[in-house]
Amino acid sequence: MLRLPPFTYYAPARIEDAVKMLADHGPEAMVVAGGTDLYPNMKRRQFQPQIVVGLRQIGELHRISGDAKTGVTIGACVTLAELSQHPVIRSSYQGLARAASLVANPQIRHMGTLGGNLCVDTRCNYYDQTLFWRQALGYCLKKDGDICPVAPGSKRCWAVTSTDTAPVIIALRATLRLVSPRGERLVAASDFYRDDGIHYLNKEADEILTEILLPPVDGLKTTYWKLRRRGSFDFPVLGVAVALAQQGEWCRDLRIVTGGVNSRPLEMTEAEQLLIGERITPDLIERVAQAVYRPVKALDNTDFVPLYRKKMAPVFVKRALRELLGWPIRETPDGHPSGTR
Repeated sequence: MLRLPPFTYYAPARIEDAVKMLADHGPEAMVVAGGTDLYPNMKRRQFQPQIVVGLRQIGELHRISGDAKTGVTIGACVTLAELSQHPVIRSSYQGLARAASLVANPQIRHMGTLGGNLCVDTRCNYYDQTLFWRQALGYCLKKDGDICPVAPGSKRCWAVTSTDTAPVIIALRATLRLVSPRGERLVAASDFYRDDGIHYLNKEADEILTEILLPPVDGLKTTYWKLRRRGSFDFPVLGVAVALAQQGEWCRDLRIVTGGVNSRPLEMTEAEQLLIGERITPDLIERVAQAVYRPVKALDNTDFVPLYRKKMAPVFVKRALRELLGWPIRETPDGHPSGTR
């Protein structure tokens, strides 16, 4: 049985107190909300904080306010289960509700939070092992070692982003509020992530993610597709978020973001530009989907063969677009959607 190492736990009731505790203890401290990622990592000795600052007693971090016309503010400690069932999120930000509903399993979704999922650690087959296993094989670049077993000649870590909600948050062009002893700052969701398996967040150690700000819907429809071996529990080995705004048969706006295949959620700007301002046709949807293939950098560090994950990215993009357009997902032999639109 894996056991937690000894640590001191604080449970402040105000954000100001949590920020002060984090600052007072410096690198020895970490924050925790649901604990579904931090505590397993502590058991495997991937994280070894002496102080853990809990955020669950801070009431303002559990609120959801606003509507589709003015935008929605979500506290970082709102659980994934609450988020997936919230009426405004389900009706107007469907992609976010679906992504939250696909994280892990019901038990974890009732503990895990949106803020925690956005900040969840990057993953790799060589990193996410017990201390005994890592000692026997040799430590990796992400923790205590100096070589990446996935790409031994590389000087960077290739662990992949494992958050389901981040691709949707980026596709929605949300903004994140961070609080530290220096005050607060707003960061665009697309700027919150770095293409680095170790330093994967644009967040200082003494900053706390407190709120996620969703802009007004403005006709945008969203969805999320997830690839994993089991229908529950597993992290994404490919996630695709698509946001689409139409004006009749024309595309007014399009955002495509992939997760689970690079060290950060990846915005597919080249593919997006193929459709924005154009009349939507099956052939153009096919071209958009295929444009996603090249930027995906799937490596042999998670489940499934890398080439399969890479090939599934265009497939999921095409399926997501057809879902948002109201087209049947099944295709005829010529590649066009079957039935009537």
